[in-house]
Amino acid sequence: MNIPKQDLIEYIPFRVSTLRGDQKIDFNAYVRVNEKYILYVRQGDSFEGARIKRLKEKKLKQLFLKSDDESNYRIYLERNIEMAYDKKSGKTIENRAEIIQGSQQSKAEEVFENPTSLAAYNDAKNSAEKFTQFLQSEDEAFQALMNIDNVDQNIAHHGVTVATLSTMLGKKVGGFDPKQINLITLGCLLHDFDHYHNGLTLNKPLSQFSQTEMEKYKNHPRAGAQAVQDKKHFDDQVIKIIMQHEERIDGSGFPMGLREKDIDPGAKLVSVCNALDRLITFEGVNKTAAYKELMINKIGLYPLNYMQALGDLMMKVK
Repeated sequence: MNIPKQDLIEYIPFRVSTLRGDQKIDFNAYVRVNEKYILYVRQGDSFEGARIKRLKEKKLKQLFLKSDDESNYRIYLERNIEMAYDKKSGKTIENRAEIIQGSQQSKAEEVFENPTSLAAYNDAKNSAEKFTQFLQSEDEAFQALMNIDNVDQNIAHHGVTVATLSTMLGKKVGGFDPKQINLITLGCLLHDFDHYHNGLTLNKPLSQFSQTEMEKYKNHPRAGAQAVQDKKHFDDQVIKIIMQHEERIDGSGFPMGLREKDIDPGAKLVSVCNALDRLITFEGVNKTAAYKELMINKIGLYPLNYMQALGDLMMKVK
């Protein structure tokens, strides 16, 4: 019996979110169609611009490469991320921010899919620290990251955006030491753990949710926290953010209806930033209008000084 040549080749998946920037790839990338592997991007090309946008619009989360090329893929990743964090690389801040955003998204997805993995968690934790340093040390980093639209309404991308907002909001309002900010950033990346798994359609206003959908939505912080609370490598601060990121200072939040004095300080940062990016990413409100809507309709739900400081940050976003 003749076995088709392609069936003799082992193909392994890799995350689309790891492909950013204008670096030429050292391997062929394939899409799988009806169990066949079709060449999508050839070795020597890059994934910048239209290619990435098309993949996002199709909500395609993974591509494939031949197993013989796995080492080339690892080298590509290391080279790309080293270049992105290097101020002297000669690359634009926009290009570097795209790579860093994609890396953070990928690290979050790995934890979502493998929460029992200490290696995946520590990798995300170390990456979050580098991300925080990038944001706080480069003046244009915040704007560059906020200008990367979440066109496929990806949960992990949403986490990166909330991390971007929360990290800079924490710096602006003060009262958090560097270790706290690093853990808050990690908590942001992982705050919607349950949404990654529960299948709920999020891209509509909460007012349009059915009763069943709303019940599942209101339970997602508790479900996410319960899913990871027995994992000893998860930091308490991260679990608190997963559990409390939908709480509001007037007690109208969920799942516990906590009032301001009982909400974790880090979770208070994340809650207002999460509310803002829900409007932008899942309800389609443009960034300027989203902040105005937050100030009009959500006043009293989040600390006023946090909301005002968030407004100052959003003035930097075009």
